[in-house]
Amino acid sequence: MSFRRALAVAACGLAGGSVLFSAVAVGKQPARGDSEPRPGSSAAAAPAAPQGLLLLPPAASCPPGPGWIERPAGSGGFWDSNWDRREPLALINLKKKNEETGEEELSSRLEHCRARATRHIFLIRHSQYNLDGRADKDRTLTPLGREQAELTGHRLASLGLKFNQIIHSSMTRATETTEIISKYLPGVKKISTDLLREGAPIEPDPPVSHWKPEAVQYYEDGARIEAAFRNFIHRADVKQEEDSYEIFVCHANVIRYIVCRALQFPPEGWLRMSLNNGSITHLVIRPNGRVALRTLGDTGFMPPEKITRT
Repeated sequence: MSFRRALAVAACGLAGGSVLFSAVAVGKQPARGDSEPRPGSSAAAAPAAPQGLLLLPPAASCPPGPGWIERPAGSGGFWDSNWDRREPLALINLKKKNEETGEEELSSRLEHCRARATRHIFLIRHSQYNLDGRADKDRTLTPLGREQAELTGHRLASLGLKFNQIIHSSMTRATETTEIISKYLPGVKKISTDLLREGAPIEPDPPVSHWKPEAVQYYEDGARIEAAFRNFIHRADVKQEEDSYEIFVCHANVIRYIVCRALQFPPEGWLRMSLNNGSITHLVIRPNGRVALRTLGDTGFMPPEKITRT
């Protein structure tokens, strides 16, 4: 008995050119002559879908994403090498002429714009904090949260890396986590920023019932968190000669959104991931713009009884 499979493909314009595929198996192959019109049937009638074939909605029915998410037209499921707008070919003006030698050689101009170093981004989620606090200043770390930060700081120090800087959210729980971690990394400068504050980056898909912010919160927080991504997550500057190791202490929503955007996954899927308190997420950005995720929410360095996700 022979079988056949049919592939039904539906594509939506997702961030970074991602494509959603759905494949289903079709049942038994019809016997010879099954495709012939039956006596008395109309030849103009539309043929019925094969038994077992899942009919998917047209791509046009997929809801569009927020305006701040750039989706390259026609990129399909391929990697957008100019995702951070730092691709060498996009940085040069091909029409510009050198006054002394005329048109410069393209290869030398590209080399001048090409990054040479690798950036290592360590995204740290803040430790456990007091959920009962009404204002941000009251949401301080719990005793367990302070222990978690100590463990995270010790883990980062044990890696033996020369960290360049610690950039942290200006919220209390992130600031306190940073202060504890920095004890294990003496001499590393600390920078506070409002861009990394917690918020609602983009409406999640699928939606959840236990957390439904107002639409205005997505509108306000989403633009800010996207700005944080564009400001901090990109390939190394052309002037950077050595690999860098940078720590960002912030929040679960921000980290999950950044991971999706950096990997060019649909950003609406950020809530499908979960991060423990004090966890370490390691992103690597190569000079050619390629991005790799080394670890996601690692807390393997903590004893089981110290692990929380609040």
